[in-house]
Amino acid sequence: MSQFSLIAQDPGSAARAGVLTTDHGEIRTPIFMPVGTVGSVKGVYHRDLKEDIKAQIILGNTYHLYLRPGLDSLRKAGGLHKFEHWDGPILTDSGGFQVFSLAPIRKLTPEGCKFSSHIDGSKHIFTPENNVETQRIIGADIIMALDECCPGDADYRYAEKSLRLTQGWLERFAKHFDETEPLYGYSQTMFPIIQGCVYPDLRQRAVEHALRLDGANRGGYAVGGLAVGEPTEKMYEMLEVTCPLLPQDKPRYLMGVGTPANILEGIARGIDMFDCVMPTRNGRNGMLFTWNGILNMRNAKWTDDFGPLDPRGTSFVDSYYTRAYLHHLFIAGEMFAAMVASEHNLAFYLDLVRVAREHIVAGDFAAWKQGVVPKLMQRL
Repeated sequence: MSQFSLIAQDPGSAARAGVLTTDHGEIRTPIFMPVGTVGSVKGVYHRDLKEDIKAQIILGNTYHLYLRPGLDSLRKAGGLHKFEHWDGPILTDSGGFQVFSLAPIRKLTPEGCKFSSHIDGSKHIFTPENNVETQRIIGADIIMALDECCPGDADYRYAEKSLRLTQGWLERFAKHFDETEPLYGYSQTMFPIIQGCVYPDLRQRAVEHALRLDGANRGGYAVGGLAVGEPTEKMYEMLEVTCPLLPQDKPRYLMGVGTPANILEGIARGIDMFDCVMPTRNGRNGMLFTWNGILNMRNAKWTDDFGPLDPRGTSFVDSYYTRAYLHHLFIAGEMFAAMVASEHNLAFYLDLVRVAREHIVAGDFAAWKQGVVPKLMQRL
């Protein structure tokens, strides 16, 4: 069973530093979690995730793994840890966000979510009960409850209806999780997902409902349905509404967010865990995130820049390769360009939360954040 210990609280903000302990290792929070949707973090070796990037936990996605390679293969492999040869903690999303993105080919009912595979059009259903079973077979240390990810621009009526659906699913998901056991000899914990769109009263209602279902098997709480179309300031407002209502002794996970600035602002409002495809997706398109700002490696200005990729970077690629070389790789269409950029970006994101943690412990996070955020957002 996972355990969370709060180590420090920043006096100038709601930022926290803690340690989340799972059977596959400790996670020092705040933390960024690289996204390994189908059993791999795109373009990165698992060895480098551990040794170079310093990832402490990675993600898998229930929807994608359910469809391919499928539950039979995952069970025979002994779960996702053994299948992908990763011995650290893993978190799985229930697939709710992927189903949200499949709006034209899915149907939501109190029973569950019916959807068509994006691969071959075959018909499937996720119910709270079989979603628990699916994530048991995948074998993640931390699993997410099945929910509907409400669009960020939904009106109040739709958002309330969506929340009622998510709450009904959560009650069944939690019950079935409590009545079943892990399959591979180590414990699993579950996080309810707090929905409610951009409406403070719905967010409060969602927290109150989730807390009524709290128990020994709830390792933390996820905040979902943000960064899905609403203004950034609305996202921050919802965090300010939601985080103070959540238990102090359990971690808070903001799903699918975001830019380096988003992450620091989320930490300042009490979030402990983050994930996003941005470091690898944007890296594949030539964008590097650094402490001094954002670089577009396709830009001709780097053609004759033979300095290190990032003088302050913590990855080996930052001192091993030059900006001119990486620029050349992108212009030439070499797949190695995406690998180098992804490695750099992930290492930067992990360095970002590591340094943020140091400032929380030192007690000067709020002042430090105020100075660093403008630099992170500028384009070089």
